[in-house]
Amino acid sequence: MTQDNRAQTIRAGLTGGLLGGVIIWIYEAVVWVGLQHMMPLAGIPRNAVGLVFGKPVQEALGPIAYVLGTGIHFAFALFWGAVFALVWPALRRRGWEATMAALFYAVFLWIVMHVAIAVAGDDHPDYLDPVVVIGGFMSHFFYAVPLALYVKHRLALPA
Repeated sequence: MTQDNRAQTIRAGLTGGLLGGVIIWIYEAVVWVGLQHMMPLAGIPRNAVGLVFGKPVQEALGPIAYVLGTGIHFAFALFWGAVFALVWPALRRRGWEATMAALFYAVFLWIVMHVAIAVAGDDHPDYLDPVVVIGGFMSHFFYAVPLALYVKHRLALPA
């Protein structure tokens, strides 16, 4: 991969990750806030602080938790977007369809992220609760599918 191709690939992944990061928040606003009433709308940006550092830190930070949580959320969204974009050319060569790759990637991300959250502290959701598991997988599908389709489009081979 040339330097120009690598830069284009990473740029596509970062943009796709940003897109997925916004769409996952839209999903959470509609489903977690609007339908399930799991948290207030304002709780979405600060949720990442609670997951990474625990609820006591989230509460102690006050309004700063919104800024830090937004930063954490989008830092991970950008990172995982770049990772997908770097892996996508190999998957494409092997005949993978982007949406299928995204479904597996979403499950992989949920497992990796939530194992890391569980290791980081004991203040995390009940990962044995089916609602938490299904809701987590669904939200990550809403991240990974737009990411994968965007990366596929941006890195399409010339006809």
